[in-house]
Amino acid sequence: MEELKSNSRRNFLRNTLTGAALLGLGFKADSVFAKDDFVNLTILHTNDVHSRIDPFPMDGSRNAGKGGIASRAALISKIRAEERNVLLLDAGDIFQGTPYFNFYGGELEIKMMSMMGYDASIMGNHDFDNGVEGFVKQLPHAKFPILNANYDFTDTAMEGKSKSYQIFKKEGLKIGVYGLGIELTGLVNPQQYGNTKYLDPIKKALEMEKFLKLDQKCDLVICLSHLGFKYKEDKVSDLVLAQSTYHTDLIIGGHTHTFLNSPEIVKNKAGRETLVNQVGFAGLNLGRIDFAFSRNSSKKITYNSSIEVIENNFKF
Repeated sequence: MEELKSNSRRNFLRNTLTGAALLGLGFKADSVFAKDDFVNLTILHTNDVHSRIDPFPMDGSRNAGKGGIASRAALISKIRAEERNVLLLDAGDIFQGTPYFNFYGGELEIKMMSMMGYDASIMGNHDFDNGVEGFVKQLPHAKFPILNANYDFTDTAMEGKSKSYQIFKKEGLKIGVYGLGIELTGLVNPQQYGNTKYLDPIKKALEMEKFLKLDQKCDLVICLSHLGFKYKEDKVSDLVLAQSTYHTDLIIGGHTHTFLNSPEIVKNKAGRETLVNQVGFAGLNLGRIDFAFSRNSSKKITYNSSIEVIENNFKF
């Protein structure tokens, strides 16, 4: 844990392992850290925040004093001040878990995500807890797109209000992000999701990644997933998805509240590495993955990851 904290404080461009990797790829020793050689991309992510606006109470419990939107916002602002190219993403279950949701219906959560500058999110199963109509009611407060490639919202209030994917451009890089949601049957009351149709997530992932990588020439393809990290039973999970795809570089997961100290590395169908990451629940952690790309070829060279623990540094 101390090593993770140390790495999170260390500037990625001066990380020893990254420098060694760049040297191994032919960069000259005196130019390893020259800005003309490569582009750094920082991915920040959360999942299953569940309406946790305030820090956990100081009651002596394991998470006492941790979390809270104010501290998360301060940390995100600090990282943005240090890094030029940042994407902030969320893997669903924004709603449900504290009285804030019961009282405001999700308005506060969406407004605060917009204030923090989230770039995209997906819908988790609990984001249907006020029904499709309840979620749509909060969308005017969202300054970021809702991505879900495998939910067909035809004949629901969400029709035309979500996207299958979004492409972001950062300093010459193209980053394609698509979203996948979990099957709602058995998790959500049918009255809450209405005519929403669940589509095969692996089939949609193959369709999305091919479009983003081969047709749109994205340099990095990210899946925002609320499928869950892994299961004992025969069920689609992030690990199964990673093994079943060809061009998805990173899967940012949710639903199972899995705390990973570092991304799981999975060999995909093309024999390349896919990273799978998830950072627990309740906004306790902020995931961070830094990628380095060759500036000349936009080829992904290496990455570094860390977990930022959200500590409450505000006194009231």
